Amino acid sequence: MNVFKGSDDYVVTKELMNAVNVSIALQKPLLIKGEPGTGKTMLAESISKALDMDLIIWGIKSTTKAQEGLYVYDTVQRLYDSQFEEGNVSDIKQYIKLGKLGEAFTSDRQVVLLIDEIDKADLEFPNDLLWELDKMEFYINETKETIKTKHRPIVIITSNAEKELPDAFLRRCIFHYIEFPDAEKMEEIINVHFGNIDQKLCQKALEAFYEIRKMDEIQKKPSTSELLDWIQALMISGVDIENLSSEMPFVGVLLKKNQDIDVMHEIKEKGYSLKRW
Repeated sequence: MNVFKGSDDYVVTKELMNAVNVSIALQKPLLIKGEPGTGKTMLAESISKALDMDLIIWGIKSTTKAQEGLYVYDTVQRLYDSQFEEGNVSDIKQYIKLGKLGEAFTSDRQVVLLIDEIDKADLEFPNDLLWELDKMEFYINETKETIKTKHRPIVIITSNAEKELPDAFLRRCIFHYIEFPDAEKMEEIINVHFGNIDQKLCQKALEAFYEIRKMDEIQKKPSTSELLDWIQALMISGVDIENLSSEMPFVGVLLKKNQDIDVMHEIKEKGYSLKRW
């Protein structure tokens, strides 16, 4: 059995590692929730690297239908070919295009399948996939063919909790919530991404970051990915880090709402540091 122990470029907690390995052992999808920027999508990438498997990503949108993940029958192309006498239009199989689930099911090697941001789709979307994710097979009406998985994929499903998912769907999943990293864990994450970072810069950036996240006035609190981008900007620019909490350079890298940036400008104009605000 494959065992996930993390990867060099992804910091994983013991609880998350256990959740991944339980889902692999029980052959059930792993449903991951957590704040945006806590590494939900990157988890699937880390698993694929650690276990040397291909990663297939099905990014979900508000308009995505479950059928698209299985297969699509290209009736337009078949009509075009029949009109212009191109190819053998009686061979319907050539007009069947497999979706991401179909690709994962028919792969000659076991793969990691990421169903990313499932809560963006309509409420019926998860229910429409119950059979396929449980039995790992689906039926193609046009060719009267059942597609069964060759090697059951490791399925990772992410959700930002924009919608509640159906109970029937939840019962078929292993669940894990990724807590937002504390300062100690965040420092570990930073050192993974920036091994040569000046530790004073790291500490100053962390202090400012967590002070901002504590502020009730901030509507959209910065996430891990935004902190990493901010640190990279600070490293490239070579700014004076002594006054980081009062100067707040490149604040638009951390904050993405006008109201939040205005709060930072007000602090700066009054000559305050974040701790005094």
